Amino acid sequence: MMPSRKHALGGARRVMLGALLAALLGVPGLGSLSAGPALASSTQEVWLQADLNLLGDPAGTLQQLRDLGVDRVRMSVRWQQIAPRPRSYRPPRRFRAGDPAAYPAANWRPFDNIVKDAAQAGIALNFNLLGGAPLWATGPRPPKGGPYYDWEPNAADYGAFVQAVATRYSGNYDPQTHRIDRGNPADLPRVSFWTVWNEPDYGPSLSPQGLPGDLQVEHSPLLYRNLVDAAWTALHRTGHGHDTFVFGEVTPRGNPNRYNRRGVWGLFSGMTPLNFVRNLYCLNPAYRPFRGAAAVLRGCPATAAGSAVFPARHPALFRAGGFSVHPYSKYYPPNVELHNDPGYASLADIGNLERALDRANRAYGSGTRFPIWSTEYGYITSPPKLHYDPYDHPPQYYASQVTAAEYINWAEYISWRDPRIQSYSQYLLGDPQPRLKSNNYGGYASGLIAYSGKPKATYYAYRLPLFLPQTAAHPGDALEVWGAIRPAHYAMLDSPSDVQLASIQFAPSGSSQFTTLAALPVTDPNGYFDTSVVFPSSGTVRVVWTYPTGDPLLPSGTTASSRTVQITIH
Repeated sequence: MMPSRKHALGGARRVMLGALLAALLGVPGLGSLSAGPALASSTQEVWLQADLNLLGDPAGTLQQLRDLGVDRVRMSVRWQQIAPRPRSYRPPRRFRAGDPAAYPAANWRPFDNIVKDAAQAGIALNFNLLGGAPLWATGPRPPKGGPYYDWEPNAADYGAFVQAVATRYSGNYDPQTHRIDRGNPADLPRVSFWTVWNEPDYGPSLSPQGLPGDLQVEHSPLLYRNLVDAAWTALHRTGHGHDTFVFGEVTPRGNPNRYNRRGVWGLFSGMTPLNFVRNLYCLNPAYRPFRGAAAVLRGCPATAAGSAVFPARHPALFRAGGFSVHPYSKYYPPNVELHNDPGYASLADIGNLERALDRANRAYGSGTRFPIWSTEYGYITSPPKLHYDPYDHPPQYYASQVTAAEYINWAEYISWRDPRIQSYSQYLLGDPQPRLKSNNYGGYASGLIAYSGKPKATYYAYRLPLFLPQTAAHPGDALEVWGAIRPAHYAMLDSPSDVQLASIQFAPSGSSQFTTLAALPVTDPNGYFDTSVVFPSSGTVRVVWTYPTGDPLLPSGTTASSRTVQITIH
């Protein structure tokens, strides 16, 4: 499970290849194109999460995601959703927790269908193995007011659960006979990408954050370190040792140190991601190993000899396929962090996380520079949310759907420019059911589709991203035009002889009549393009692409358009 590598291809080289292909095919309009800036990432994966949609209609949802061009689906595999007797504090008798046959067959069925339909659609999966835990696998002495399904989850029990999941989705498991038999067409497809837990630096997802009895001591990093170790061992034991294993799944913010009175973490508070990472590696604020009582309280080695074997005892922290983060930018543009703190890891501050991980590895003599996987991103929109949440200080003025469409394209561009970021992940496909009697009306409404079923402006922006870093130029000067024909990836697979074209269109100011300035062949495997265009005047820019015929959900020859961008030539 070594870190994955990016195979960057220079932007100038790719545009030259596109121009050569266009010349051979007689594609018009490329005279107005020139090479764009150096390409940062030609292999950035595009993810999306749609748990409820997939559980309800896996085949239909996956076809919809295919039409959106999604490379990989992040699927929550909740421990308590599969485990028997999850609301009981007593485990089932004679329960073989590492054996998938010991779990109720009905609990596996939705995931079996998703795995089979995803393989049929050609869409890759990420199984996010998360809590809550069944109550029989939680820790003792939870506070009053429970039950708490994420209270000190037992790492050994979690490892057994991971073993059961990994065995079932090894590619060699027959769910009817419960046998491992290679080459059997009845075997379930294999899952090869795994992430561990969800937002472990956030109290409602993993608790307690502070050590009970001494809340000044960080405790959630120890809990999570044990969960990561257990998952790593279980996956290796079941033949998944060469899969992609990613840990982290941290939130971008948390309780900043300057607001954390007396360093008290509480039971259900949030820890800043960099503080969490540092403690995950048993390092003090100077990034040196804890020693003595401070180390013992945090479950860390107390001596130099113990630190010397720390990498061998926790191999995932040094040899995994990357570290994952949810770098949400809240309600403001993705290039800034308005509530800045050196411990944050939002998209604008992602360098903080990269440097912290590098520094933590160097503390143990490791040169690992983990790829960063962005596994959740998106903007809550208004509507359906209220214009702001009056209980947040300062009030959060949620982005309009049109503004959010611009922001997600901008965020993907920033992500694409960073060679360490491996993915751009949209959360969610559809908005949740609105909460009618709450100031939080609308819930976490970051979906591309409203709860009514109507696509939001973000739907079209996600499908065909378009971003111009600069929107003003002098006459004759070029502007960078970046974007993606996201579904072209599947069109290339379905019709390999067809040339997929990104038509860059322009309408002068005062006109709604668009004309094609350039038709750029899409040569990037994930549909990205990055070029420079000289525009004749001020006006509006968009990108257009036509779906191939034969799509089961779309009329033949459906044309898709990006959002529009206003430019000024003066």
